[in-house]
Amino acid sequence: MPIDTAAARETATRIPERSGTAFRLAAGATLEVIDPKGCQVSDLLAFNADDVGEAISAGRTFDYAETIYLTTGHTLYSNRSRPMLEIVADDVGRHDFLLTPCSVETFRHFYPDKPLHRGCFGNLAAALARYGIAEDMIPSAFNCFMNVPVDGETGKLRVLPPISKAGDRITFRAAMDLVVGLTACSAYDSNGGSFKPIDYLIR
Repeated sequence: MPIDTAAARETATRIPERSGTAFRLAAGATLEVIDPKGCQVSDLLAFNADDVGEAISAGRTFDYAETIYLTTGHTLYSNRSRPMLEIVADDVGRHDFLLTPCSVETFRHFYPDKPLHRGCFGNLAAALARYGIAEDMIPSAFNCFMNVPVDGETGKLRVLPPISKAGDRITFRAAMDLVVGLTACSAYDSNGGSFKPIDYLIR
């Protein structure tokens, strides 16, 4: 499959709050995910553009990195143990690869008094459908800027506001031709109770 080079641009593209998108990313290209206003999470997925059965894998990545705190110098691996994205720069240094994209069920569980929203899962499913990626193919996302500390004794997780400031970014280099899904996260706790856009730039 040819890569859609029209997706590459020198000016950042904005993802509106509580929405998502999908695009092709050529091997060797860089993707900058930018928090333009601060304290906003972005869920990132990646699939092999030539075989979408190969997808980003938290388990494989943790296994090879030997840490759950991924930053500059780490590689995100696929379910077939192949490099997909290399983190080449990171202003924040705190991201999450443990928690699944928020969904309607997430809102029912954690926010019963709030309006339902399809969340990042629904936004990703809608954006990725045109690439032949079905809902059941969506794995746990790499949650850029999400702040999820883990208690060393009990293993309990907490979701705290991101520490990212306006203009902070994380930069990835694609190790293969990819289909990427990207969101401006919709969950209240993940974003400190407010919702803001996410920018991205492909070089």
